[in-house]
Amino acid sequence: MAITAAMVKELRDSTGAGMMDAKKALTETDGDMEAAVDWLRTKGLAKAAKKSGRTAAEGLVAVAVKEGKGIAVEVNSETDFVGKNADFQKMVSGIANVALGVSDVDALKAADMDGKSVEQTVTDAVAVIGENMSVRRMAALEGASVVNYVHNAAAPGMGNIGVLVALNGDNAEFGRQVAMHIAAANPAALSEADLDPAVVEKEKQVQIDIARESGKPEAVIEKMIVGRMKKYMAEITLLNQQFVVNPDLTVADAAKEAGVEITGYARLEVGEGVEKVEEDFAAEVAKLNS
Repeated sequence: MAITAAMVKELRDSTGAGMMDAKKALTETDGDMEAAVDWLRTKGLAKAAKKSGRTAAEGLVAVAVKEGKGIAVEVNSETDFVGKNADFQKMVSGIANVALGVSDVDALKAADMDGKSVEQTVTDAVAVIGENMSVRRMAALEGASVVNYVHNAAAPGMGNIGVLVALNGDNAEFGRQVAMHIAAANPAALSEADLDPAVVEKEKQVQIDIARESGKPEAVIEKMIVGRMKKYMAEITLLNQQFVVNPDLTVADAAKEAGVEITGYARLEVGEGVEKVEEDFAAEVAKLNS
């Protein structure tokens, strides 16, 4: 029987198994979906599938740089204890090295890592460690010079927050200071030009509505909005923020003094944007016994 992509997707969705495992299971069982599920269970993948529905919002972000290219990869787990596990850290480090050779997270999951795909490697680790895990995000950055930084490092090159900064010019110490600034300040974009115009327009309209509540004339409101939008940009764009190392300077001015130009950055924080499920004590005990 011909194994279709739709069949593979259906099996993956129902079991949480990796793509190659799902395809092999269907091939071995001649397309019988129920038999394929049993095949996965007998091969020791049922444990991983059982864990796949659990929220993975902890873990590590790893960074790596090579020849003008930097990458940051977020690998999630259910608890922060796993982030301290030496085997987990070794796997994350290996995934980061593989990521240097790909362009996005889908390519990373499919990439070879010691004879298996990254996705399969993670699935195997789920079965061994006993927690749901996933390669969630990847950011890549290129430049004349790329500097990396990790905040709350759990091991070399990996921690709670990973930052990459691309520079024109050679000043690694300044680049590291900027990376630390980004880790703390979490800017929304490099400059105003990099912001979504819809976001800017929405903020401007909000400020106009607030100003109109004051009852001031439109001519006065227009001047107020110019000042308020300038302040808004100074808060959310990297180049316009006050530099944490020297608040008397903007980041752009500090870069000029350092003899470099900041051309881009990336920041990944573990669990950012993931809705964590709060469990009571009884639920936690039940989870341990599941």
